[in-house]
Amino acid sequence: MAHNKGSSLSNARGRDIYVGSQIRDSISLLDVLYSNEFEEEDIDSAVAKKAEVDFYRGAPPQWLNFCWAEKATSADETTPFIKRDGYTELIQNIKKRHKGDLTSTMNLLHQPGSGGTTLAKQVLWDMRKTFRCAVLTGATSDITAIAKQVIHLFTAGSQGQQNTVLLLLNNVCIQKDLQDAIIKEITNRDITTHMPVVIILNCVRKEVIKQEDHNKSRHVILRAELSEAEKQQFEEKQIEISRSYSNEHKQFHGFNIMRENFSGDYVKETCVFLDVRKKRRPKKYQLLAFLSLVNAYVPGSHLLQSQCQAFLGPPDPIYGGPSFEQRMEPFSHLIVTFPSQQGQDKHVRMAHPLIAQQCVELLATAGVTRGDTAINFLTDFCREEVQQHLMSVIKDMLTKREITVDVKQNAEWKRDMLTKGEMREERKGKFSRLIQDIEDTEGKESKSKCVSVLQLASKKFKQNPFFPQALARFFYIVKTDYSKAEKWAKIAKDRDPNNSFVADTLGHVYKNHLMNRMNVEQGSFRVPKQPGSISAQEILQLSTMAFEAFKDEERAAENEQGADIQYDGINKVSHIFNNRGLFGYLQVANIVFDSLVSLDKNWQKILTMEISADSFFISIRQKKLFKYKPLIISLRDEVERKCEFFDGYLTYSKPNIKENEPHYFQTDVKNCYRKYVGTCTPIHSESAISVPLQKLKEEMAVTFPGLLCCLNKGYDESNLRRITKLWGKIKNKKNKKDGDNKASQNFILANIILSKVEAASPMLTPLSSLRSSLERHLVANLRNQTPEFYFLVLLLFWPEEQKKMDFNIDLNKCVLEMQDSYKNTYKKHLRSRYLLPLIFLGKGEGLSRLVHRAKIDNLLIEENQMTRPEARPDTIDQKWSSGEVWREPSVQDLLLPVNGVVRQHSVFACVDGKEIEVCADQQSKVWKSGEVCFYLGFTIRGPVAYDINYPSNSDRIKEEEPRKMLEVPDIELIKDRACEKLNNVPMS
Repeated sequence: MAHNKGSSLSNARGRDIYVGSQIRDSISLLDVLYSNEFEEEDIDSAVAKKAEVDFYRGAPPQWLNFCWAEKATSADETTPFIKRDGYTELIQNIKKRHKGDLTSTMNLLHQPGSGGTTLAKQVLWDMRKTFRCAVLTGATSDITAIAKQVIHLFTAGSQGQQNTVLLLLNNVCIQKDLQDAIIKEITNRDITTHMPVVIILNCVRKEVIKQEDHNKSRHVILRAELSEAEKQQFEEKQIEISRSYSNEHKQFHGFNIMRENFSGDYVKETCVFLDVRKKRRPKKYQLLAFLSLVNAYVPGSHLLQSQCQAFLGPPDPIYGGPSFEQRMEPFSHLIVTFPSQQGQDKHVRMAHPLIAQQCVELLATAGVTRGDTAINFLTDFCREEVQQHLMSVIKDMLTKREITVDVKQNAEWKRDMLTKGEMREERKGKFSRLIQDIEDTEGKESKSKCVSVLQLASKKFKQNPFFPQALARFFYIVKTDYSKAEKWAKIAKDRDPNNSFVADTLGHVYKNHLMNRMNVEQGSFRVPKQPGSISAQEILQLSTMAFEAFKDEERAAENEQGADIQYDGINKVSHIFNNRGLFGYLQVANIVFDSLVSLDKNWQKILTMEISADSFFISIRQKKLFKYKPLIISLRDEVERKCEFFDGYLTYSKPNIKENEPHYFQTDVKNCYRKYVGTCTPIHSESAISVPLQKLKEEMAVTFPGLLCCLNKGYDESNLRRITKLWGKIKNKKNKKDGDNKASQNFILANIILSKVEAASPMLTPLSSLRSSLERHLVANLRNQTPEFYFLVLLLFWPEEQKKMDFNIDLNKCVLEMQDSYKNTYKKHLRSRYLLPLIFLGKGEGLSRLVHRAKIDNLLIEENQMTRPEARPDTIDQKWSSGEVWREPSVQDLLLPVNGVVRQHSVFACVDGKEIEVCADQQSKVWKSGEVCFYLGFTIRGPVAYDINYPSNSDRIKEEEPRKMLEVPDIELIKDRACEKLNNVPMS
């Protein structure tokens, strides 16, 4: 908007500062809501009325809608703009976050058509004089560019005029990456601030909202259902609207559907007049069908008016023909057109998702099926080169699998979902909602129609891998046609050969074919007592193809580097490391083992390498099996390697701070390991340490992460004594050139773990001897060690107040070396995952000051005895993710508070006169320089500060009167609480 004085932004004290027009060019990805929006101009009432009518009809809100309503309300001409019940909660949550971290995020979950976007923009409008409000409208492909623009908006104006940005993300899932990018930009620019930089309001459209969502404090829920108070507001507004728009208000479907509490009867009455004819339908009927299909299955999407005009054909309005609305009579009132954010081509969509769904139902009842409409849309509407926004709509409509409440779906695909980390508490559909509805509603031809739709899309968009991928999945899941599934999976893979997630489908085709032949119960992976009529040769033949497919996927995943993967708006490769190839291999290995053993018990000794395969093949007169010998003799080693990968992967990390791996994941890995590795020593092992090593494998304590997990597995003193003794034997037998370092590391860790259950065990090696073992390697070579080596160095040599150590170590250098080692060893695989604290620094000395995470978990279990046993893991996880764990008295009694300092966004632990740099568990909590206190934990990447508190918040912004939106914090109370931990530190 053009202003006389120019556009203004609010500063932290609620005052307006004027910014030049050049700021618009520097924040082109954001639609900024200026604090003086519309204040310096005369609003054309006709324009405002048109915007109001469009909004009531179902168009998305414009800033002008809120401004016009505000002016009318202040003049006592109308009732206020309706605020849904989530409004107050949203405002309160934003206020709360304004007193918190450097960056924060909260979710507004809303069902389609429930007014979520309106509510979010309403909040921004009402807070425009408190925050710097903006909506992300540009492409999301360059997260760094978005972060730079958010920071530019935060710092706009003269020195000292910064203010928090309230940023609305509308149905785009980039908040975590964006937060990380913003924090990185703040650090790079060394921005000093005493207020949050950005609060991200993530507006997420969600068809199914479960009870679990209500239990998450970061979520505000908006359902397609009105409360009694909301109904009253709508009735009052209805009286007002009917007076102002006596002839039009009956077609205000966006408003009326909500007023009628999303009544299906209202929607049916609205659409009942439609005269749907199957043959020789005019173009406008076809276009109505296309719009209905698109908006029913991709709510919030749109078509461009120019595309719709081109489909309708001449006469064009620019040459004197009728307008688009006139050409769409008699059902133009079911459709809304509205300007795009960029002010170019208008957008067209149905007035409400419920109307779109009802039209789809009416059309289907009249014989115009969803499948036919989809085919006609792809054939007739998408004739020319498809623009990117439409390509995205088509992709979502045909391939996006959404949350479902159908609990009767096939167990195999459910398990597939779990292996891909997509299911967790919620379940995704087998296919997109459209494909599922075509399959469920179109009778005998439904399956072939699904195939036709996906096949047409696959052939039309020859570069896109996701349509043939979905088609391959349909063939192997629904039609059990593995030959065609293989064909389309290979086509998908050829289109994007470097995408490991696309490659995943081919492995599942072969795996499911094998399971089908074995009559394996879908989802259980258990071979029945009476397997299908299948030979060992066929099992090995199918499994060979599956193994190779999953190994190809693993290779592709190894070459995918998170930072190098881009998102162009259509093709998206996740920034996580794809573990599906590794896990798929183990799933197939499990099936092969059980299948072959069910045919002949001797296969167990063959697969575990206890006896030679040659004599066995001859004895059963199966010389044809010799060609599979390379596979058979490699299986044990391959399984062991992949299981050891997951040993570290699952011990050192989890998907994110709030989520765990699916419960069965570790079970499947463990079962596969035990079948192939944990039963006997292979015949080719002749080393002197083979026997103790095999015993450790049987205990699943042969690796560093395996040892760390012993307490989680509930091992008692006898187990841990035996494990420690075995590692002692191996360490003594190894010479220095033959892996003595690794054996020594595991022996030291075994002692640490044993000390946690038997502090006075006579088997424990003195701490001085353990340190001496590490010292020898430190003197020989500080660099080029494993992360596990540095982990032990930090645990054993972390300074104790007023206690001198004989061996002086530069721990800052050790921390840097550990971070480099982690980067080279684990970063590729653990990128984007949350690194778990493995050991904490406690109140004590020697090994007793080392607190295993399992100890804290056990304390939380003891304090939550009233919780149902099956719910306890969720309760404990919630305490960790929310930070409640640090408020537990038993945990505070156990852990040692550490003094520290923050400088230039870096955290340092201050101990025994030294400053040691540590990472912040949540970098967003490091919002200014100064003294801090925290708990210290150790991950596989290094030392980490948890629950960072500033002893004094006195230099945060104190709000001026009469501005009362934010309360001035009680500084002394904050100081007392933040430093409470320090008062509990025992005197040395």
